[in-house]
Amino acid sequence: MSEAEFLAAYDPRDYPAVAVTVDVVALTIRDDRLCVLLVERAAPPFEGFWSLPGGFLKQETDEGEPWAETLEQAAGRELAEETGLDAERLDRVHLEQLGSYGDPGRDPRMRVISVAYLGFGPQMPDPQPGSDARAAAWVPVAELGLPEGPDAIPGRTVSQRPGTSRRLAFDHAQILFDGLERARAKLEYTALATAFVGETFTIAELRAVYETVWGEQLHGPNFRRKILSVPGFVESVGATTERGGARGGPRSQLYRAGDATLLHPALLRTVTEEQIR
Repeated sequence: MSEAEFLAAYDPRDYPAVAVTVDVVALTIRDDRLCVLLVERAAPPFEGFWSLPGGFLKQETDEGEPWAETLEQAAGRELAEETGLDAERLDRVHLEQLGSYGDPGRDPRMRVISVAYLGFGPQMPDPQPGSDARAAAWVPVAELGLPEGPDAIPGRTVSQRPGTSRRLAFDHAQILFDGLERARAKLEYTALATAFVGETFTIAELRAVYETVWGEQLHGPNFRRKILSVPGFVESVGATTERGGARGGPRSQLYRAGDATLLHPALLRTVTEEQIR
């Protein structure tokens, strides 16, 4: 049998139906707090629960024309729908595939496999809920009752603490936990911290990103020395801020992201340094 003959006789109905969705862990920093974009579900399943932005892959355009949407296109579409980001601003959001989630009971409707994406960017706009949501909000991660400290062990099944007011639908607590761990780890070895700041920034603003995402205080002079010792991480723009700090003093030097993608030497969290020891 030729391949053409095989495909002509092939019937997908001989196999169980499986649906594919995308979910997006979108992170930003607001009021010095690490926040994630969540939407309140307006219909079953999990009506009234909060979830990550996401949905099924589209098989046709809004005009009804056949269209096989890719995973990355679906993730970008879902993020744009909830944030109102246009194409130019969406390009400034770092978006990468996080992982796939396919436990048989994760969705009560049918067998649904979700491919999760991690995205983060600076100055994300106020969200606008889509037609299938009651509300949308940037929610501080610290308010969602996820494991922290010694309880935050990668690979362990994750659930929210009892009494957490904003309950997450499906397995989104697990997906969010995995996304946070990915983001925190990537800040150690890559230059992605610059995705949380503007096109130009100060070393203090970059340190605030690390402190917010990692949840730990860093020594200012040591951090500055480490940042400037990493080749290609940041580069001076030859200008300073218009004003000095809140308590006066000299104006701060402005930097922009360099061309490095991997950091050598890496900037390690306290927990990572303890594991190495």
